[in-house]
Amino acid sequence: MQKVAHGDKQAFSVLYDALAPMIFGIVVKVVRDRAQSEEVAQEVMIDLWRQAARYRPDAGSVSTWAATIAHRRAVDRVRSAQAAADRDQAQAAREHQTAFDQVAEQVETRLESEQVRRCLRGLTELQRQAVTLAYYQGLTYREVAQTLRTPLPTIKTRMRDGLIRLRDCMGVTT
Repeated sequence: MQKVAHGDKQAFSVLYDALAPMIFGIVVKVVRDRAQSEEVAQEVMIDLWRQAARYRPDAGSVSTWAATIAHRRAVDRVRSAQAAADRDQAQAAREHQTAFDQVAEQVETRLESEQVRRCLRGLTELQRQAVTLAYYQGLTYREVAQTLRTPLPTIKTRMRDGLIRLRDCMGVTT
């Protein structure tokens, strides 16, 4: 390792031949993808070349040191790949929009409108006038009473009775 630390290419070649199979084996067990494992193993060998001066014989053997670096690099690759997949999935979830069926929406709106008109025809003329002024023209109870020249309590009763009949006709449950 001292020779590798001093840039001896021949010493690194011997080191490579001795450690590459073990490093690849460790990495492939963690990463599980052969192509990525080859990349990671290559990165580990480059790390060994660059960090040879950091090796301390008193801390363990060269193979133990190399195995530790290989395992850490492999775990980092798996975590990085998982984080990227999680980000992609989260982005896809944010961008996902349920398809809007405009035709179905228009048909449903038209059917509901027809049902409301049919139910309005089932009201008395006085109830229909009060409800129409309030809901289609946006008048308040007081304004409806003034428009129809009818006492406010009478308008409230007509509207309440009319809305109950509409609710029952429309099939709305409370």
